Amino acid sequence: MKIIGIVCVCLMLTAPAAVKAGADKVQESETEYFAVFMEGKKAGYAMNERTVSDGKVTTITEVSLTINRAGIPLTVNMTSESVETAEGRPISFKSVQDLGLMKMEVSGTMQPDGKVALVNNSLGSQQKSVIDWPEGALMAEGMRLLQEAKGLKEGTEYSYSVFEPSVGTALTAKTIVGKTKPVDLLGRIVDLTEITNVLSMPGMGEISTKSYIDDDFKLQKDIMPIMNINIEMVACAKEFALGKNDVVELIGKMFIDSPVPLKNLDSVESITYYLSPLAGAKMTIPPNDNQQVRKAADGKVIMTVKPIVAPAGVKFPYQGNDKAALEALKSTQFVQSDHEEIVELARQAIGKARDAAEAVDKIEAFVADYVEDKNLSVGYASAVEVARSKQGDCTEHAVLTAALCRAVGIPAQIVTGLAYVSEWRAMQSGFGGHAWNQVYIGGKWIGLDAAFRGTGRGGYDAGHIALAAGNGDPGDFFSLVTTMGQFEFEKVEVKRK
Repeated sequence: MKIIGIVCVCLMLTAPAAVKAGADKVQESETEYFAVFMEGKKAGYAMNERTVSDGKVTTITEVSLTINRAGIPLTVNMTSESVETAEGRPISFKSVQDLGLMKMEVSGTMQPDGKVALVNNSLGSQQKSVIDWPEGALMAEGMRLLQEAKGLKEGTEYSYSVFEPSVGTALTAKTIVGKTKPVDLLGRIVDLTEITNVLSMPGMGEISTKSYIDDDFKLQKDIMPIMNINIEMVACAKEFALGKNDVVELIGKMFIDSPVPLKNLDSVESITYYLSPLAGAKMTIPPNDNQQVRKAADGKVIMTVKPIVAPAGVKFPYQGNDKAALEALKSTQFVQSDHEEIVELARQAIGKARDAAEAVDKIEAFVADYVEDKNLSVGYASAVEVARSKQGDCTEHAVLTAALCRAVGIPAQIVTGLAYVSEWRAMQSGFGGHAWNQVYIGGKWIGLDAAFRGTGRGGYDAGHIALAAGNGDPGDFFSLVTTMGQFEFEKVEVKRK
């Protein structure tokens, strides 16, 4: 589980469940603490502080999680701050993410014209830009006021838009007020109102949580099942929240068994997968140039993955006008393709290649060898950080590959999805969360996988199921979170070359 796990927990806390404010109070401050449990074990804490002063409301959220990935501990921390008017209108925000190897800070300030002056800080560099504020998007205080206005009458439903600084975008949210029921709060039984909150991103599925709040609209418990993992957040004393954590091993929960072993994938022309959704599950699996997707009448998904070979004779840099391809040439927060270190590595990687297919093959091979320390200890790193550290897992291979391709003018995206592995740690014959690349050559998106090539597998093949593609931003992982644990493989059909 990469950065998106902790982002989702942060989203749980920023749902509309803050302490109810007295309208006649000029200044007040209150801090709430929560213990975060994963699979029944304490994995970290969350803290929510709300301060009202001088007509402004400041909400600060902290989340810290420590998990094990195949025996390797990883602690990820996130702090999010929003400043709003007493009426819930946004003034400014800031998000700080400490992802193990890399620390990133994003801040924004509303301008008189309604746009946002955005500042990104990472690796000692600063990037400034101006973005449009998503129309109608709310932050913490705006959501709290909306919830108070709607009330806690059973059956009440309403939709709204939530701006989350940690993913840099707005999510669509829906709230449904349920019954009042007895809830276990670490051994203490309390009658609370159950609220269902559904968060979604266009084309990437949705996450549903169950929140339990008291009559003062204070959050007491939140339950979120994601990626076969059950995450709970329970209000508690500060001492317990910040106390010792248990060892939580998650690798086994992020693995889906295959009906049959898939052997010699380098000799496979295509694989057709028959996916059966679990009860009540919703799957969002997009088609692309390498995979065809269709839904059967019974709700099952049938998809065929047939890797495309890059055509020879295509020159670079790219000179076309395809919108997605042009977007995939830009330097971004995680894919800093215009950085001097990246530009120099790209030159080393391609050598004298002038053909795009030859260049990306050289880049894939270069990254496979360049990342020397292939481990799970990195939370999430940018291309420049990987260039300096030479360590990481699939996502680090993917961001560096994308940056090198873009640096020489070849459009490249980072793909998140599932990939088959015959044996990894204690897992055998199944699919786990993975990241790889696709590059635009000759009007088609071609798959690359430097991480697999570095293990001797050969790179991208029909054992890959894509769920999203983009710049490697945290929001790109949303579809992986919403799809894992939602289906099982009914059968697979392999066609050999």
